[in-house]
Amino acid sequence: MLIARVVGDVVATIKDEKIVGRKLLIVREVSTENEIVGKPIVAIDTVDAGVGDVVLIAQGSSARQTSSTKDTPTDAVIFAIVDSLDVQGKVTFRKGR
Repeated sequence: MLIARVVGDVVATIKDEKIVGRKLLIVREVSTENEIVGKPIVAIDTVDAGVGDVVLIAQGSSARQTSSTKDTPTDAVIFAIVDSLDVQGKVTFRKGR
């Protein structure tokens, strides 16, 4: 699992029937200091995340383990919205700040 920030969304009117109605978001991995470090990834959103949210994502076969993504053609899923990051006693991210 990775920590990532939602940076955009994807609109695809023609897609596999198993992902019709699913929200697709663009995420980028962030460091524990909340700095973008990764390349863009498209992930299926299962928690109603939005642009700017810090989220947890799963990739590969783990991405198909949520109740919303079981048996879907996905390689990444957003399964949690992060409230805060605390690294070695220092808060590096808090939602709403």
